[in-house]
Amino acid sequence: MNTKTLAYILKRIGLAILTVWVVITVTFFVMHAVPGGPFLSEKSPSPAVRAALEAKYGLDKPRFEQYTTYLNDILHLDFGPSIKQRGQQVSTIIMDGMKVSVKLGVIAAGCALACGVVLGAVAALRRNKLIDRIIMVVTTAFVSMPSFIMGSLLLVVFVVKLQLLPGNGSAQSGPAGLVLPIITLALYPMAYITRLTRSSMLDVLGQDYIRTARAKGVSGRRIIFGHALKNSLIPVITYVGPMLAYIVTGSLVVEKIFAVAGVGRAFVNSIINRDYPLVMGTTIVLAVLIVVMNLLSDILYKVVDPRISFD
Repeated sequence: MNTKTLAYILKRIGLAILTVWVVITVTFFVMHAVPGGPFLSEKSPSPAVRAALEAKYGLDKPRFEQYTTYLNDILHLDFGPSIKQRGQQVSTIIMDGMKVSVKLGVIAAGCALACGVVLGAVAALRRNKLIDRIIMVVTTAFVSMPSFIMGSLLLVVFVVKLQLLPGNGSAQSGPAGLVLPIITLALYPMAYITRLTRSSMLDVLGQDYIRTARAKGVSGRRIIFGHALKNSLIPVITYVGPMLAYIVTGSLVVEKIFAVAGVGRAFVNSIINRDYPLVMGTTIVLAVLIVVMNLLSDILYKVVDPRISFD
């Protein structure tokens, strides 16, 4: 690793740390500025009980002291106790949810990557043909449709009308209950990868070295799989990191729709219940996931294609 590459990586790590700090700071002060506080509900406690609760969770201390204490706790991976789920630590709730969300995300990302690359390559090799137009129309629809609408449509079709799959993604439904959430999460990135692969492959097929290979009599199979497809996957590979982060963080609504016990569902419930420590902890963890994935993607781009300059 040369000096320039090392300097770039250190710079990106520094920017990543700064970004995470900004997210933590903004999240902390925004949550503490919400009117009413975490104990506001239809059955609000008396002033004496409320004061006791604020003292228990350290909310009676000066704001800056709370902030510095929170930063120190985060450095030790301690997000504090949940206000609504008594007796449980926020870090434990998040970790339990992440096990499910990451499992869904990895499977959905794998399906999106495999299907997207195949469909994109087929569309590029059959440019302007009927199959190309069909793939482009379908992927445009998937890219344009929000995940909560797609999830609702899948529920209506496969659960209500056809009754082929369970609409509940809980553990009681088994693997079948995860089919619809995985499809819902995979459709958008699959469509994006399809379009990205098609565009990249068309660009590669027009390069001089491809024409030279054809002129030399290199077989079409070798040109497609040994040169065109291999080089066209560089943008796709660098998209994998952000895609996985998008799928995990974008599962918030999907997990709520299909009752999947992941971090997304826990996050939505924490907002509804005004569970501030859980809201802040989940926001920070998801933000860190996005920052880390983008950082790895930037570094991977250089590893995959050494021609990329870090100037």
